[in-house]
Amino acid sequence: MRWTPLPIVLPGAVPSGKIDDPAGSPKRNVLMQGSDQSGAGRKTGSEEPVSTAAGLSSSEALDLTIVIPTLNEAGHLSGCLDAIGSDFAKRVVVLDSGSTDGTRQLADRPGVDWLDFQWNGRFPKKRNWFLREHPPATGWVLFLDADEYLTPYFKQELRRVLPDSVHVGFWLRYTVFFLGRRLKGGYPMKKLALFRVGSGEYEKIEEDHWSALDMEVHEHPVLAGSIGIIHSKIDHRDMRGIGPYMAKHAEYASWEAARYLKCVNDPEIRASWTWKQKLKYRLIRTPFAGVVYFFGSYFCYGGWLDGSAGLAFALLKMSYFTRIYCRIRELDQGSGKRC
Repeated sequence: MRWTPLPIVLPGAVPSGKIDDPAGSPKRNVLMQGSDQSGAGRKTGSEEPVSTAAGLSSSEALDLTIVIPTLNEAGHLSGCLDAIGSDFAKRVVVLDSGSTDGTRQLADRPGVDWLDFQWNGRFPKKRNWFLREHPPATGWVLFLDADEYLTPYFKQELRRVLPDSVHVGFWLRYTVFFLGRRLKGGYPMKKLALFRVGSGEYEKIEEDHWSALDMEVHEHPVLAGSIGIIHSKIDHRDMRGIGPYMAKHAEYASWEAARYLKCVNDPEIRASWTWKQKLKYRLIRTPFAGVVYFFGSYFCYGGWLDGSAGLAFALLKMSYFTRIYCRIRELDQGSGKRC
């Protein structure tokens, strides 16, 4: 799981080949960056079953490629693949960055393809590399993190909506798990992770080893066309613990600060910002961004409903935005420029 767009503080840029194996075993495509070769989910409590009468039958695979970026995801991948099932999408691809924990062995099952990715520290990162070097032969592509489990209600709604959709992409909604429980409140988690193949790609941001993050984090797909929303949720079950959570957000904060300093002085980039992005970047250049996030998440969006876990979650997020501000100040002072 990689990004949580937020309605007030952390909104993103919102825009305006199948491999068959007759033997039944998955083919392994081991390709590097730069190559020229062309679980059962559970009800979240707020979702209702969606009829498939207007869409595909439950046994017919959607015209969809599901791409699962991984790096040492042995603790999550089996559950993610089980939740997808064998007849939901025409193709499932595990896009790996050199896992050493047995992730590859867990992906070794019929109907799952494997791609190796090695990042050179520059554009493109993992998702855009896949879209450019291995464009799916299906009509749609869904980028799914290994700790994101499709629920039966999400799959039913997608079967009904996707075949006849007039949209080029869909916002997806997620449950959030923290300290071993599903949170009821806090800013809603939403990502634009499902879109038509060829309708666009993730934002192009030229960076030079800003971090070790080889996959798009807060870059968003820029799509040509209308965007819909899938109402049924995907379960986001990050169970790695608080240590990895904090280390990951420390890297995110450094990346966000570097992105801010690169983009804020570029008139062309600034002209493309939505009002939400303008608000976001006004806030993160001040020490008040974290405070605004905390009050919005904990009080306005019901984080208090989750008791001590909700309070801890809001405080950690407040610390994340404060860290971005401090890192911007630090980089700005080192460069001698004024942001």
